[in-house]
Amino acid sequence: MPRRPAAEPDAYAELSRRPLHVLAFLLPLLAAYEIGSVLFLRDPGTGAAQTIRARALLQDFFEVFGAVGLYLPGALLVVILVTWHVMRRDPWRVRPGVLGGMLVESLLWTTPLLAFAVFMQSLGNSTPAAAAADGLMAMPAGSRLLVSIGAGLYEELLFRLIGITVLHMVLVDVCRVRTLTGSVLAVGLSALAFAMYHDLSSERAGIEWGLAVFYFGSGAYFGGLFLMRGFGVVVAVHALYDALVLVFWHR
Repeated sequence: MPRRPAAEPDAYAELSRRPLHVLAFLLPLLAAYEIGSVLFLRDPGTGAAQTIRARALLQDFFEVFGAVGLYLPGALLVVILVTWHVMRRDPWRVRPGVLGGMLVESLLWTTPLLAFAVFMQSLGNSTPAAAAADGLMAMPAGSRLLVSIGAGLYEELLFRLIGITVLHMVLVDVCRVRTLTGSVLAVGLSALAFAMYHDLSSERAGIEWGLAVFYFGSGAYFGGLFLMRGFGVVVAVHALYDALVLVFWHR
């Protein structure tokens, strides 16, 4: 039986994971969030621009080393992708059809996460939508959309692109764990950190275990998607899910 030919290096599945296409796909989201957060996410009391907690953590990291700047987390994302592209020595060519395919694919990958949220709600748990919406529903819909975009960008940058990559490197390259085992452990540990990053407390019951399960499960889903389909798709899936929850689920 003849061997099945290997996938072409220019096939959609490969190009959609490459840093130049990821950067081109995410640049509109990055620009929308960074500009929109300054214009529309300001605290009425202090006038300071509100931001995603993951982004604030990245800013705090920079400040430890004396670097201060409003746009440093966004610049970090761009620098990582451009450096990765240069190191790969890929051509500087973006195919619009690949970007369109990434958008369609992201819409499809959002569906299982929505189904998971509905399933958790059907078990009588506090809905992930309600938990995510706490403190945000007073904002206009456009501001909630910006928050969704920022969460997709910076939570995935922190927990998947940085978190899983560093954990995998430590486990596989330093501790000599098998590649598959290292990948599973990296996804699991990043999902645990992702769950702990969210507010799981409740005045009635202490920790809301239903929410803990949802956030751990969604973190594992994002981690697996990151490894399978790359950073661009997982950012879009995260942002789309949050937008559907914050803008449409709780109108």
